[in-house]
Amino acid sequence: MTTIALTGGTGFVGTRLIALALEAGHQVRALTRRPQAEHAHIAWIQGDLGNAQALAELCEGAGAVIHVAGVVNAPDRAGFAAGNIDGVRNMLAAARAKGVDRFVHVSSLAAREPELSTYGWSKAEGDKLVMASGLDWAIVRPPAIYGPGDLEMLELFKLASKGLALMPRGGRISLLEVSDLGRLLLALAATDGCNQILDADDGAATGWSHKQFAQAIGAALGKRVASFALPRPLLMAGAHLDRLVRGGNAKLTPDRVAYFCHQDWVIDPARRPPANLWTPQVETAAGLAATAAWYRAQRLL
Repeated sequence: MTTIALTGGTGFVGTRLIALALEAGHQVRALTRRPQAEHAHIAWIQGDLGNAQALAELCEGAGAVIHVAGVVNAPDRAGFAAGNIDGVRNMLAAARAKGVDRFVHVSSLAAREPELSTYGWSKAEGDKLVMASGLDWAIVRPPAIYGPGDLEMLELFKLASKGLALMPRGGRISLLEVSDLGRLLLALAATDGCNQILDADDGAATGWSHKQFAQAIGAALGKRVASFALPRPLLMAGAHLDRLVRGGNAKLTPDRVAYFCHQDWVIDPARRPPANLWTPQVETAAGLAATAAWYRAQRLL
């Protein structure tokens, strides 16, 4: 049993990660901005990534840090930097101060191409801090993450439920179900001496084309989906319209379009975790079906 210090514990990935950690018998210390329900095996630490005292308390007595928290959508460069660079720097300082040597960092495949987007740049800069930290570290760069509880892909499912998919032109992506990501993070938290960047996916050797992904969502919904490939200028116009209509709640932003339209978001097979550490357990068709079922149960579809 290990005590794990966790950031991002109230988000999509973090919520599933906590459930898996508790199932495995771990104790969890988790950062939160808002009061949470009491749990015998979770110590909720109120604060954020800018609160040094809260981060020190979070790391107290922990055997490993899993840093999940980050900013995926921000109005400007400063917002991305605050969440994905300064937040990492503060978390590393707290871990060192409290003698926590093991640091597992959740990055993004977008960090592989930092010139494409401000988000990718900020994640790449955060990765550099982890690699230079002097701690025993592991960085996971997930591709597109999905699963029950995810709201980022909800609009794709809503559109597919109407028999339609609007995707970028060309390109291929990798996919990873959230429970599989959580199991990898826990395995890394218990593994010393990794000190490497890892890519993880569902095991599909060449990933998925956008059309294949749209059709897989349709199959999960029991729908035949007509997929339309949109050129980048049209997607960018849609992003500006989304920002105009929904403001800070916009899902499609110019920064996201910048990396969505990249042709290669397939993981590097040379960076897959060794099979004796982790292999994916959730077959994508089943994972997408479970995601669709969750959306329906929540009356979101």
